[in-house]
Amino acid sequence: MENSTIAAIATPPGQGGIAVVRLSGPESYAVAEKVFRPADSRKQVADAKGYTALYGTFVHGGETFDDGVALFYRSPRSYTGEDVVELSCHGGDAVARRLVEACLAAGAVPAGPGEYTRRALLNGKLSLTQAEAVMDLISAGGRQGAALANAARDGALARKISAQQQILTDLQAHLTAWVDFPEEDVPALETDALRASLEEVKAGLDELIENYNAAAVLREGVDCAIVGRPNAGKSTLLNLLAGFDRAIVTPIAGTTRDVVEQAVQLGEIRLNLFDTAGLRETDDPVEAEGVRRSWAKLAEAGLVLAVFDGSSPLAKEDLDLARRCAECRAIALINKEDLPIQFDAEVIAPYFAMVIPVCCKEEGARKVIAAAVARLLGTGRIDPHAASLSGQRQLSAALRARDGVNGALDALATGFGLDAVSVCVDDALDALYALTGENATEAVIDQVFEKFCVGK
Repeated sequence: MENSTIAAIATPPGQGGIAVVRLSGPESYAVAEKVFRPADSRKQVADAKGYTALYGTFVHGGETFDDGVALFYRSPRSYTGEDVVELSCHGGDAVARRLVEACLAAGAVPAGPGEYTRRALLNGKLSLTQAEAVMDLISAGGRQGAALANAARDGALARKISAQQQILTDLQAHLTAWVDFPEEDVPALETDALRASLEEVKAGLDELIENYNAAAVLREGVDCAIVGRPNAGKSTLLNLLAGFDRAIVTPIAGTTRDVVEQAVQLGEIRLNLFDTAGLRETDDPVEAEGVRRSWAKLAEAGLVLAVFDGSSPLAKEDLDLARRCAECRAIALINKEDLPIQFDAEVIAPYFAMVIPVCCKEEGARKVIAAAVARLLGTGRIDPHAASLSGQRQLSAALRARDGVNGALDALATGFGLDAVSVCVDDALDALYALTGENATEAVIDQVFEKFCVGK
């Protein structure tokens, strides 16, 4: 398949100004010549230079069905490193699908998920970490998340890992020569210098690993459960964060009986909000099922916003909720700040990272909550232009590399000898090469691209 010419729609489905069908492979120009007729009859597709465009019409089965523009890219100066032609037609599913059908009839084959980026990887245009960043950039919901992905796509992570690899490679070369060729009188590494080099690599890995969760939140968002007793203001909070009346709000307890979902952008963080049924004991089987789902959603969520009615005294259900939040990343919101406060917030404070008085009816509460969420999730300390890890594959490799470096430091400290240090450095290097994809197996590459969209 790698020598075939692939075709796919590269723009989202639905109506739009234009749709783009992308061709990549050795026969891209030949396929384009069969489906595209330049308006200027003196122009020929086969002669088109890279980074040029032609206006013309699209044909299929002898019929002209649309007009548009063809953009040409010559190998190796294209995204995939192959000959590429991008055909821009009028937006709309019917026209775009027919253009793809015309390309397939002319000799192209359908592209698989992520196949264009995969070819860019295999042709040396991108590293594996840069390829992963492409999908992060596509799915980024906020500016900081997009900046993180763009930094990785530009090679920030690859450069940082490469620097660490170089330090360990230099160490390993010296260690190997000292262990394997004692007759050559290779000088042993000074212990202090060896320790300093290992600690430098460890510090870099520590920073990447410690920032992983916060960076993941900026890239991917976080599931957030809104929980509390009936009439505490959960649905009012959902509507405040959503910016419109997403949930029904009434003074009748038990109005929300099932989980209501809504994705919102809160500052730089995308929250997948789950407004849950009010937590209380009930004989109503429908409401009871809603309460069960509320507890389940609290346990699953990456962030909990626990809403308490500040105008009412602390109840048993409030204390039960607070205790359950002790093991979560949770913020207590003491709602109805505009009314006389009767709620004793000090009782629940030990169970939460923060306790914040708010009025969920007022727009100003949105900024207060956004700042608290960013502080709790650590997104404020992230430099969006710095290197960062993305996804469990990269995190797992970084953890293995750090384990190797820690093993080398332990071997050095306990006097096991430089041969033991060398084995641990080898393990760390293997993990770093796995992170960058320099020794990635076909299975690993398949795993990376399985979540890509078709056309990218």
